[in-house]
Amino acid sequence: MDSLLRLLMGPWTTYILWVLRSEGETRFGALKRKVPGISAKVLTDRLRKLEDAGLITRHHAPTIPPTVSYRLGKRGEELRDVLDELNAISVRWGEEDSAKPAAE
Repeated sequence: MDSLLRLLMGPWTTYILWVLRSEGETRFGALKRKVPGISAKVLTDRLRKLEDAGLITRHHAPTIPPTVSYRLGKRGEELRDVLDELNAISVRWGEEDSAKPAAE
């Protein structure tokens, strides 16, 4: 459990996994745009760590220029329900917070 939590708590990790879960296969540039504020260096580092852990897979297309895209791997697919539940909680909390009266 410790190693999984350490991986998921890494900067931007859960956000990246959520984007890949909701968008499907995504190219690097599109992924960077979907995760506002992340640098290319940090995104590259996180993608490598996630790929090494089996949470995502990297796909090369033999195009000119070559294209690389990412999607959830086998282990990432196992987190699909967890990511969906986190999203449901986020939506619920957002609704609760917007329903609170404004502070005086």
